[in-house]
Amino acid sequence: MTKTMRIPDWRWQALWWHHFFLLWSTINGQTRYSIPEELERGSVVGNLAKDLGLGLSEIFDRKLRVASEAGKQYFSVDAGKGELLVNDRIDREALCGQSASCVLPLQVVIDKPLQLHRVEVEIQDINDNSPVFPSQDLILEISESAAAGARFPLETAQDLDVGENSVRSYSLSRDDYFTLKVKDLSVGRKVPELVLAKSLDREKKSRHRLQLIALDGGNPVKSGTSQITINVLDINDNFPIFQNNTYKVSVRENSLKSASILKLTAKDIDEGLNGEVEYSFGPHTPEIVLSTFNIDPITGEMRLTGLLDFEKTANYEINIAAKDKGSPRMDGHCTVHIEVLDVNDNAPNIFLTSEPNSVPEDSPSGTVVALINARDRDAGDNGKVTLQLPKGSPFTLKPSFSNNYALVTSGALDRESVSQYDIEVTATDSGSPPLSSKKMIPVSITDVNDNPPVFSQRSYNVYLKENGVPGSILYSVSASDLDFGENAKVSYSILDSRVQDVSVSSYVYINSDNGSIYSMHSFDYEKLKVFQIQVQAKDQGSPSLSSNATVHVFILDQNDNAPAVIYPSSAALGSLSHQRMPRSAKAGHLVTKVTAVDADSGHNAWISYKLAEATDASLFTVNRYTGEVRTKRAVSEQDDSSQRLLIEVRDDGEPVQSATVAVSILLEDALHEPILDLRQKASEPSKKTGRITLYLILSLASVSVLSLLTFLILAVKCIRSSRSSGSCCTRRSDCDDYKNPNRNLQIQLNTDGPIKYVEVLGGDMLSQSQSFRSCMSPMSEYSDFTLIKPSSTTDFKEVISVLDASLPDSTWTFESQQVSRGEQLLMVL
Repeated sequence: MTKTMRIPDWRWQALWWHHFFLLWSTINGQTRYSIPEELERGSVVGNLAKDLGLGLSEIFDRKLRVASEAGKQYFSVDAGKGELLVNDRIDREALCGQSASCVLPLQVVIDKPLQLHRVEVEIQDINDNSPVFPSQDLILEISESAAAGARFPLETAQDLDVGENSVRSYSLSRDDYFTLKVKDLSVGRKVPELVLAKSLDREKKSRHRLQLIALDGGNPVKSGTSQITINVLDINDNFPIFQNNTYKVSVRENSLKSASILKLTAKDIDEGLNGEVEYSFGPHTPEIVLSTFNIDPITGEMRLTGLLDFEKTANYEINIAAKDKGSPRMDGHCTVHIEVLDVNDNAPNIFLTSEPNSVPEDSPSGTVVALINARDRDAGDNGKVTLQLPKGSPFTLKPSFSNNYALVTSGALDRESVSQYDIEVTATDSGSPPLSSKKMIPVSITDVNDNPPVFSQRSYNVYLKENGVPGSILYSVSASDLDFGENAKVSYSILDSRVQDVSVSSYVYINSDNGSIYSMHSFDYEKLKVFQIQVQAKDQGSPSLSSNATVHVFILDQNDNAPAVIYPSSAALGSLSHQRMPRSAKAGHLVTKVTAVDADSGHNAWISYKLAEATDASLFTVNRYTGEVRTKRAVSEQDDSSQRLLIEVRDDGEPVQSATVAVSILLEDALHEPILDLRQKASEPSKKTGRITLYLILSLASVSVLSLLTFLILAVKCIRSSRSSGSCCTRRSDCDDYKNPNRNLQIQLNTDGPIKYVEVLGGDMLSQSQSFRSCMSPMSEYSDFTLIKPSSTTDFKEVISVLDASLPDSTWTFESQQVSRGEQLLMVL
């Protein structure tokens, strides 16, 4: 509660003004201060932080700020001391006029959490204005017939100050004919009246000069003066008299122009011109009255000529004069009090006490978004305001006090669905009819990292040709994130995995920004046919979210291996192959057979044979698919005994790869064929017998027995291994490695074209891989069983053994390739 102390001693008063002693109290949760007007800028009003229970550090951290409802910012807060300071000159008379009470309401807003406090600052009046008369010189005309005791109203002095500092008394300079009397009105105004002490005699003195002094009640006292000149006139000794000295009337503020307000009547008991009365507004009537009202000079009827506005002026006090037409003219006066009645002509206004805050999408219900204040300039029920929000909005209004509301969340928010709400607040008053207004409040929803990146596909298939350029792009994966900003920035990485016991990062790398996958080196289909890449997409949120996708990389074979000749063995080693053939050979005689393999796959591994050059091209032919060299006709005596053939071996790839083998054939007489045709049911008896024939028969029998034993051993191993692995006819040079069960097998069957083959691919945990190939040729009339152990897949250096046997069906070829050790087992049946 504000305490007020009056001390007669002016020294104590001066000391009180010097130190700006301020008292405050909290009433119903509001803080109130009292200060005198005209304080200097920077003057302390009070310790706002202490009164609100805040620490000095909270002033800055919680962004304490002051908003004035008066519009102009008269106060500010010292962030260092927490004191409320005067920010601008405060003139009580300009703010509150003649009102007895002058209070400036303030709103103190504090963030984190958002709070609103109401502070009232009472502006106390100081005696800074002197009384002022409307005119410095006043001329009165008084008839000499005026009787002693007659009263003449004088102009009242105006003092902008209020209370004790307003006009308190009047004094008149000494004069034998006139005295002063002050009349107290019911509204607290003092009206000075000039009283005639004794009759005037115009012939003795026709003019009197007086000085009227107005004094206020301030300390020190201030005064104002007016010079009064009295001209003594001759005999019109009665003045008009109104029925009442004061009239009161009420008018609605929406009254139309020219509406009748009041009809005044004043009577003068004189006759003739001295009794005719004219009505007019009193001297020095304010302009606002003259522009709003009009009085008929003959009838005395007051009418409305302007628009009334209760919110600007609620009351009018008008001085009316009635003058007769005598000489001198006599006048009478009355006061008209007009009360303007309020009507609901102002729609409510919505103000934001604090700007709306951005709200995280995971904010709980009840989170304060903004503080709202609603005001209506009307009075009574017309000024009572209620606020409403549209239905379905995830926000609600929480009332506070004095038409203050807090806009809070009332439901779940999702930025990905709605990133900003334009909240329409409707304010409606309680007038009849009610008026309303609307205000849009934008509320931004800030993003929270609640969505992981999502790939466009869960898995990708990439087909890559072997022998590509290192550093070339393989594929580009993409992932999108529904979040915003840093939460939506996606970076890509490859999860560590093993490919042939080597980290996948040794094969490929990924651009973390755009998801492009690049090769680290060239790939070889013969070594690696397929592998997988686990790609992870991670956002930059906190905590970060991620998702994975699988990229299947399939290596496509290119024709990068030329066919390799493995038989004849001498040709496989790079030298000329020498063959013998009896001159008795007939057409279709099998001279030899060229066998070649190609490390590629598919069409790139299809092999064809062609006779490129020959000593006598009419004598020999080469089977395109089997490589068998046969005679086209019977050998004649004219044929050269030495025949040289150049056989070209070509694959079916693009571009074509080829190899050549040179075969030298020696034609001899009476030479037994080293390779028997098993389709013949009986062998032809030799014409010559002897030890050489016997040796040859024994050698052939021994070789046949060895071949049979070898085949039986392989068959037994095949049966045993097929019970566990399902494979057949396999052999490894290293038995320990062969028994390793940790391997993955892949079987590829190709029946396209004239050559049929099956590839069986296997790899164990030690990054060793095997390849078994079975080739079938329907064009073959003979089958070979060949065991070869080269040092690499494309370079054969050592031939172990060659056995040719005649079978009635197609040819089978098994190839076992061990990449890490460069060993290969090929079986041709």
